[in-house]
Amino acid sequence: MIPSPAGPRPIDIHRKIVELVDGGVRLAVALVLATEGSTPQRAGARAVLDESGHLWGTVGGSAVEAHALRMAAEACRSQCPAVFDFHLSNLDAAQSGAICGGTMRILVDPTVAAHRSCFARAAEALDERRRGVLLTTIRPGPPPEVQVAWLAEDAISGAEAFPGGDAIRSCLDGDRPQRFVAPAEAAAGSQEREVFVEPVTPRPLLVIAGAGHVGQAVAALAAQVGFDVTVIDDRPELAAPALFPQGTRLLCGPIPAEIAECPLDRDTYVVLVTRGHRHDADALAACIRRQPGYLGMIGSRRKVALIRQSFLETGLATEAEFDRVFAPVGLKIGAVTVPEIAVSIVAQLIAVRRKADLR
Repeated sequence: MIPSPAGPRPIDIHRKIVELVDGGVRLAVALVLATEGSTPQRAGARAVLDESGHLWGTVGGSAVEAHALRMAAEACRSQCPAVFDFHLSNLDAAQSGAICGGTMRILVDPTVAAHRSCFARAAEALDERRRGVLLTTIRPGPPPEVQVAWLAEDAISGAEAFPGGDAIRSCLDGDRPQRFVAPAEAAAGSQEREVFVEPVTPRPLLVIAGAGHVGQAVAALAAQVGFDVTVIDDRPELAAPALFPQGTRLLCGPIPAEIAECPLDRDTYVVLVTRGHRHDADALAACIRRQPGYLGMIGSRRKVALIRQSFLETGLATEAEFDRVFAPVGLKIGAVTVPEIAVSIVAQLIAVRRKADLR
């Protein structure tokens, strides 16, 4: 087993907030609470602006981001949160090239330092491949009052506060951020408040069995679209850091044995692209009865049919288990070259991750 050195990862916005707060930097966070119609970003998009104008993340670019950043700069000075609705169909947006036609509701919050522990726990959960949610509660002002809470996955069922455990669990299971509006309680003289439920889920893990040309090309593309990549091969000359994106985890050893040691859960995607029919079959046998979020195997239709027949006859898999395998792997785009094959495979990974209709 040869682990590759860890490389830099795409920005973890929760950890960046913690780093800036710990460094004594004054900052404001812009958070997209809801969208309607066509918009450049979805609910949950977040940008961080410090008092010197440095920006991390995005809420959509163009006119909406320019407006959010102006408000964030003002919030850094005033230390007062604000909530606004931005209509991308208005004249100013159109003149700026933002002609999506939708509406975005955005929170600008300069009080994140008070919630440092929640962002730290979210970042820690991601590092440990655990799930949870951040709950952002906004009570109307002026100025609005913002509270942030962290709920680990195992604590959600006991959540009694609005919107309740079932609604929060639904957001997490669907990996779908959502804004809920609690009605005002007349007897208490309160005003309606907004609660934004933000699922915090680890980057999906892609396990590639086979470090040849296809495996290398798939790893390069998958890393760009948000997968943590592990590559397995039994050939040391191919399980080499120089052949893969920085940060790729490399395992060198018998492929079935290495796959057996990998945590194949719902956040894990497995692509089998070894150097031959027998090696693919052995790798498939090591994981077909487990429950990864995705399992795909390269090969011709004839090869897949032969492996299927063998697995069913020998009892290595049931029909239902084999039917879950994407084989031949990849979307049908007429791919011929190695880069094209990699595109078809990664496109299928994205489609499964985003729950696209593949019929």
